[in-house]
Amino acid sequence: MSMNTSTSTSRGRGRSTRTAFGDRLLDLAIGAAAARAADPGGLRFTERQLYYETCRVLSPAAPLLRRVPGTPPPALRLPSFTRALDARGREGVPGLLPAAEPPADPADRARYGPCEPDLYDYGLPRLLLCQDRSVAAMLLANHVHLEAACPVLAAADALPLNPLLRAALERAQGATVHVLHDASPAGVGLPARVRAALGPVPGVRVSSLGLVPRHAAALRLPSGRGPAPAPAGGADWPGALRPREAAWLARGRFAEVAAVPPAGLVRTVLRLTRGPRPPRDSMWGGLSGLRTAGFMTWPAA
Repeated sequence: MSMNTSTSTSRGRGRSTRTAFGDRLLDLAIGAAAARAADPGGLRFTERQLYYETCRVLSPAAPLLRRVPGTPPPALRLPSFTRALDARGREGVPGLLPAAEPPADPADRARYGPCEPDLYDYGLPRLLLCQDRSVAAMLLANHVHLEAACPVLAAADALPLNPLLRAALERAQGATVHVLHDASPAGVGLPARVRAALGPVPGVRVSSLGLVPRHAAALRLPSGRGPAPAPAGGADWPGALRPREAAWLARGRFAEVAAVPPAGLVRTVLRLTRGPRPPRDSMWGGLSGLRTAGFMTWPAA
């Protein structure tokens, strides 16, 4: 009897030691992931982005497989990450944003857009709508809306659009509403739903920034599986989806925008919303241009 008791006690201590070691390892991984997510320049990031960054820290072979398309399962279960983050304390993670909450007053949804009324008097060449409210908050916290000169709104909070905002888009004559969404059954259908919600706004087009399944595979983003969509659930899916992508989505598979590394997400959104940068003039090109620049022309003699 005493031998059995001693054996059970030693096994319990062994499990406790392994659990403590695993908790310590996960805490270190979260700290390393937070440093990577904030790089460069102290970026702010969401809890979901920190989760996916922690999965990358715990997958040391991931960089070696970067060129092999695929959507691997996450290296860490989300409940395990949440428990470890709770034990660590969210205030102990520099750069971590608080959870994005919907407007407390439903009437606030109609007021999304610029706060200064006179801004509605000008044309608005582009607008970014995000499927994920937390991703929209992250882009705002990192001043993407200022660098891209593009309002960033959460689709769930911004639709239907403020009539003044609609008028500003129409006034720009060629405005684009960019939609940033997950590679999921609901996400790939969001641009079509935004297009329907906007209605007939002359000169305004709706453009998907992704994700779609082939983006997720090229980036090797972790994927999950949810309930399969209803048979008619693919009615809003774009016709450009490949058959393999449609089959992937029909099985309930998904990959989130939050799985994209924060720095890469900011760079991509800026590049796609601002468009190509104009070529930079060299000093000699600028001097040559001064020859015909008006009354301050280059001497002829």
